[in-house]
Amino acid sequence: MGGDNAPRAVIHGAYLALRERKNTRFIFHGRQEQIAPLLEEFPALKPASTVRHCDVVIAMDEKPSQALRKGRGTSSMWMAIQAVKDGEADVAVSGGNTGALMAMATFCLRPMEGISRPGIAAIWPTLRSDIIVLDMGATIGADAQQLVDYAILGSALARCLFDDDMPSVGLLNVGTEEVKGLDSIKDAGKILAQASGAGFTYHGFVEGDDIGKGTVDVVVTEGFVGNIALKTAEGTARQVGRYLSSALKSNLMSRIGAFFAMSALNALRRKMDPRTVNGGVFMGLNGIVIKSHGGTDEIGYKSALGLSYEMARSHLIDKIGETMKRFPVQAVQAAPVTESEAKPA
Repeated sequence: MGGDNAPRAVIHGAYLALRERKNTRFIFHGRQEQIAPLLEEFPALKPASTVRHCDVVIAMDEKPSQALRKGRGTSSMWMAIQAVKDGEADVAVSGGNTGALMAMATFCLRPMEGISRPGIAAIWPTLRSDIIVLDMGATIGADAQQLVDYAILGSALARCLFDDDMPSVGLLNVGTEEVKGLDSIKDAGKILAQASGAGFTYHGFVEGDDIGKGTVDVVVTEGFVGNIALKTAEGTARQVGRYLSSALKSNLMSRIGAFFAMSALNALRRKMDPRTVNGGVFMGLNGIVIKSHGGTDEIGYKSALGLSYEMARSHLIDKIGETMKRFPVQAVQAAPVTESEAKPA
């Protein structure tokens, strides 16, 4: 029931996802009187679907604490997460209130042992290939341990999605030099450098332009910076797309050129479309929850459902557990500051 175009966009997106992955099954949690007529419009989806009626729906502007008090055990959002906890569903997908979804998911599923706080991971297209960036807004002002947690979680997700047993991990910083950045970032860098090889390869610090280049498989940051980076990238993609569209329609010669370049332009448009990489994965919980962009359409929901399918198929939770066993979290401590490091430049 969450999102600007729900529930129609959700139902339509599920239909598109089912066409690509025939063995998918859906449990729709929400108001049956709104969902049932939509399922009639997509006859192929109806046999693969179950509707669980819920009167309580969390509004997009409700505070997480209010949503938790109001919707615990009764709302469509809670019941979708509960289905994961009970083993009825492999993944919960929602386009609703992000803060409420994180609060309910954390309360219902609980953080995994050894993970201090969950984070949100996003799939990010780059010049090289898709990469993973986290955290995208769950934790503001992460400390060194939380950044290390995100490196563990992100590398596990990379192993699932990219079939790479040793993905590269970088810490987003204001420069690549070891002396730059906040103490939390420098401390996390020292821990990750010592643990490199335990399920990932630590690359070092990366800067903002390294995200678009695809310098590493996993970029780790805290939620404030990560969310700004995500929104900036989405806005820039739309801006460039509109500039290009306007330029190609500016005169007759441009229109003729666009006609002959139609195939390449369509490929570029698909590559720049944020709907094709829709879905933020809540990492570090005892179950998989995916947050869809609330303003997306059926194409975006199809992408989020496709991502959820891959998470379930590749046993993400098991991969995270394996990575944590290989990572000597308790044994590794931040290296002490040396005399040379303590001296001012």
